[in-house]
Order: sequence, then structure tokens, then C-alpha cells
Amino acid sequence: MRSVRYHQYGGPEVLRLEEVPEPEPGPGQLLVRAEAVGVTLPAIRKVRGEGERTALPGTLGGEVAGRVIAVGPQVTGYAVGDRVVGLAFTDAYADVVVVPTFTASLVPDEADCTQAVALVRSGHVALAALATADLTEADSVCITGAASSVGHLAVQLAKLQGVKRVTAAVSSTAKADFLSRLGADEVVTYGDAQWGDPVHVVLDAVGGELLPRAVAALRPGGRLIFFNSGGGTVPAFDLLAGSKTITGMTMARFATTRRRLYDDHHQQLWRLHHAERLHVAIHAEVALSDAAEAHRIIEARVNCGKVVLVP
Repeated sequence: MRSVRYHQYGGPEVLRLEEVPEPEPGPGQLLVRAEAVGVTLPAIRKVRGEGERTALPGTLGGEVAGRVIAVGPQVTGYAVGDRVVGLAFTDAYADVVVVPTFTASLVPDEADCTQAVALVRSGHVALAALATADLTEADSVCITGAASSVGHLAVQLAKLQGVKRVTAAVSSTAKADFLSRLGADEVVTYGDAQWGDPVHVVLDAVGGELLPRAVAALRPGGRLIFFNSGGGTVPAFDLLAGSKTITGMTMARFATTRRRLYDDHHQQLWRLHHAERLHVAIHAEVALSDAAEAHRIIEARVNCGKVVLVP
């Protein structure tokens, strides 16, 4: 089978499509013939060697949707022929992928795999960030990376939850119309001197150099939900002076400690999507053999919605 790997750290140019043996599912795992694979910013940062480095050659994780072709030992609830979507932690950019059952769920008959990849994982992150923020209808929220796969869903979900004002923060004014159509009350760019009126909550999907700007966008007593892989630092005095707080959120912990809510979120996402109240934007579908181009799109910050690889 084909698999995208990299033998050195760097930009999209280091990605290579190689022939490798087909894997076998282990206990609690599904073997899935991939029909759609989601490209994420953490995967791009991994290729560049940011954060913890792993042994080379490297493979990339990501969301995968397709049909089950084999099941491992100790698997219940899934069978060969099922259409599933789940998170593969390694070797997701491939024709055939191992998916742990604890990350998997069935894809409804009326949905296609591209929609499933764009909706499920990104939607879970968006809903978990909103739940961690504990927003009320009287609150205002600013969402960074608002045109991303997670961000564009978070904008819509915040409005569906009745949030009073949603500000979308993006890299370019070219994304303004896209976000306005999704319900954003205001669109600002990272280079603007001010990100509109101060807000009660910031959902930060970017981090890095933007983290201090995101904290500055909070009103006194405001709170920032940090759920990105970009890192970043902020002077503690900035939090003290404004009585502001930063709360970290990871999906692994959220799904473990708030499992009932996580399961409710899954049903909610499909229900809203089927009712056409939640729009899933696919920016581009790119062939697996051209994975480097998918990475270039995201690195250029031009995508509005999800970038999907198609094996």
C-alpha cells in the first residue's frame, strides 16, 4: 500500500509517497480502507520538527474515514464492511489505516466520508472548547483561527448556543465574507491594532506569537481557552492586572473525564448537520500522492474550512 512519510524535518517538500507493507489490526483496533483523511495543523508542525521529535522516518496522524476491512481481537460493535470515522495516531496518510475503536464511530448512511472527516473530530474540539468556556447567552467570544477546520464550526456552534457576539479573528480580510455568512458578528485580522471590543472569552486555536494578543482581547475578568499546538507565553502580570485566566483543554482529557458530554456532542454534531443548521466547509480535496500541496495550503493560511486527502 501507499503511505506518506518523511525522512527529515522540514516543509511540505520533505513528504514522500512510499510503498509499505499493509498493517494488521491489533487488540481493540480496526483496519480501515481510507476514503478521506483530514489534514491538521499539528501534523504540519510535526513535520517541521516542532515540539517533541520522534524517530525517523516519520508518519502522521489524523482523522480517517472509510470502510472496515478487518477487525482485531477484542473488538465489539464493529464489523467488516462498516463505514467509520476515527482518529489514527500514526500512519493516517495511507491507503489502509489502523484506527483504535475508542476513537471510532459509525458514519451515517446519508453522509459521505469527506463530510465525516471534516465534521466529527473538528466538531468535537469546537464543542469541547465551548463547553470548557461555559458560555452564557450574555457573553461575547473571540475565536482565533476562525476560518480553520475547527474555527469555522466553533463560530457556528457559538451562535447556535445563543452567544450574544462572536468575533472571528483570521489572518486575512479575504476570509471575512466566508465567516460573515457563517454568522460571525465581526471579523478582525491578526494585524489589526484592536480586535474589536474586549470579549468575555477567547477560544485560542493558534497560540504562539498571537497568544499575548488573544489575552489582550479579553475584558477584565475574561477567560481564554487554550487548545492549540502552537505554544506561546504571556507575562503573568497581564493575567494579574486584568484578573484574567487561561484554561488548557485537550480532547484526550475531555473525552475521558466528561465522557457522557462527549457522547452527547457526537449526537449533536450529526443532528445539526442533518438538519442543515451546521455547515461543514471543505476547502480542498487533494490526492494522497500530493499531500505536500495540502500542507502548503494550510501553511499559507488560505484555507476556509477543512483540507482533505483522498487516497
